[in-house]
Amino acid sequence: MNRADGSVAPRGDRLSSEVRIVLVDDHAIVRQGLRSILERERDLAVVGEASTASEALAVVQRTMPTVVLLDLKLSTGNDHEGLALCAELTKQHPDLGVLVLTTFLDGKLVVDAIHNGARGYVVKDVDTTELIRSIRAVARKESAFDSRSAAAMVHSINTQAEVALTEREQGVLVLLAHGMSNKDIGGRMYISETTVKFHVRNIMRKLGASSRAEAVYEASKLGMI
Repeated sequence: MNRADGSVAPRGDRLSSEVRIVLVDDHAIVRQGLRSILERERDLAVVGEASTASEALAVVQRTMPTVVLLDLKLSTGNDHEGLALCAELTKQHPDLGVLVLTTFLDGKLVVDAIHNGARGYVVKDVDTTELIRSIRAVARKESAFDSRSAAAMVHSINTQAEVALTEREQGVLVLLAHGMSNKDIGGRMYISETTVKFHVRNIMRKLGASSRAEAVYEASKLGMI
């Protein structure tokens, strides 16, 4: 916990159950706001900040926090750079709890974050009480999701479970994504053009798409291609 003069109190002066937090966000004003909110809590201490993936890896290695509060967007060129960082952080520090705090509300992103090692996912307009509750849960090695993130994740999982393509349909879908015609797909897969049309119709039906392009788009959202 920081003292009034800005120095960090000796470890013996702190609570034994203190949650040490590193903030990773490319906006300094966001980090400052989070720090001011979190350090009002006696058991929470912000021990480091980072604006890039490389900075985050170094700060975490130096401070050994309990929890990393991680934004997914860390640069203008990549909206989801935080996913790779999450995977690397949890690989290097298996006991570390990563809580994603982002503006992106997408079921697939929530699932991807979990697959990359995150223990929780909350959106940035979550209220302060919910955010602090989530941080404490992650520190206890529990999962933590705000209500909207949880609902989006469940919807994404249910949707993917409902879209079960056969191996042949998956092959046709990949070639569709490359812009190939039915004739070309048939030639590549050694099946008739009529059979290709049959598979394309099934793919569109399963994905709820009305065109080949829409089928490819829906499949890409689900991470199928």
